[in-house]
Amino acid sequence: MKKEVSNKKALLALAISGFGIGLTEFVIMGILPDVAGAMDITIPQAGHFIAAYALGVVVGAPLLTGISKKIPPHRMLLMLMIWFTVFNTLSAFSANYGIMLIMRFFSGLPHGAFFGIGAVVAGRLAREGKAAQAIAIMFAGLTVANVIGVPIGTYLGHEYHWSTSFIMVGVVGVLTMAGIFLWMPKLKEEPLTSIDRQEKGIRNAELWALIVLTTIGTGGFFAWYSYIAPLITQVAHLSQNMVSYAMILAGLGMVIGNFMGAKMANLFSPLKAVAISLSTMVLVLLVNTVLAFDPYAVMVLTFVIGMVSFTVATPIQMAIINTAKGSEMLGSSMNQSAFNMGNASGAYLAGLPIAYGYGVTSAGFIGAILAFLGVTIAVGLLLYRKQKSRRRRGMVFSN
Repeated sequence: MKKEVSNKKALLALAISGFGIGLTEFVIMGILPDVAGAMDITIPQAGHFIAAYALGVVVGAPLLTGISKKIPPHRMLLMLMIWFTVFNTLSAFSANYGIMLIMRFFSGLPHGAFFGIGAVVAGRLAREGKAAQAIAIMFAGLTVANVIGVPIGTYLGHEYHWSTSFIMVGVVGVLTMAGIFLWMPKLKEEPLTSIDRQEKGIRNAELWALIVLTTIGTGGFFAWYSYIAPLITQVAHLSQNMVSYAMILAGLGMVIGNFMGAKMANLFSPLKAVAISLSTMVLVLLVNTVLAFDPYAVMVLTFVIGMVSFTVATPIQMAIINTAKGSEMLGSSMNQSAFNMGNASGAYLAGLPIAYGYGVTSAGFIGAILAFLGVTIAVGLLLYRKQKSRRRRGMVFSN
């Protein structure tokens, strides 16, 4: 019982870390005009801070995970959170565009590695058959950040100074460091696998197919989410104040969807759960393009899309871990890079038809296409695995 209580506290520390990471990733979107005004730059220039953070995640995930081979996971998580806390706090004191750009890049470096290593650790801390729920607890911090943290951080940034939002992130980082130090069991580092096994894990075509699936499939969600503000104000003709409520509804949906995804991963298999999640995402995004003009329907669909989209988070992370044998932490971390590439590519691709005058609802249509491509990859992988299993059975019978 003592071990179980300890593990619950350790999972809570991981959830708090997810809250802090979600807060720093998304609060910048709410205070972008404040940052731009304070630094005397344009809003598009301030948008570079979002891209710099995402670039840090993409670069840092494989780099920092790769150097963690000989470091016990609990110690590596603490080191990554110290890094995260220092550079997010320094972001609050950035005096100009150049310094802020550098701080945001360095703030993003530990993101992917922390989530990747944390997901594997959560699975190791879980009781038998409860790995999906344990991973979902860590991701729950990120979803709760969208419901509570981002609105509070945005309010503080508006009412006081934009830097207050990043000081808030720093405080959450300190709490996470304390939680990891006090509650995380002293886990041993993974036994060093042979170079051949590590290379086999990384060279696994199925692993790379899953990473592409994450990039494209989750890009469907970000294609819609990136343009939620103009969808609410310009298409549904609701007031600007309703954007905040819409984002809270989306966040609540994410919280529920995250735990639904964990249940689906256990009920089916992780990859089947991903296929179901993305198929449902295609449907709700298409419905949204038709009903977005109705102010009541758009708010309901905002909750539903947030819920459906985050049912994919835990299953895809589990699918990656199960596939990357010998390189679980690296594969898990690289999947976080894929989420951020999906964020950037989804927003960019959805912006193209809007720029050509097709209207904001076209973003949802592009999102549906991306999610459908993700479904195609998932179904293709399922069929490939089924065929491979049949071949193996055939070889057994022939022998």
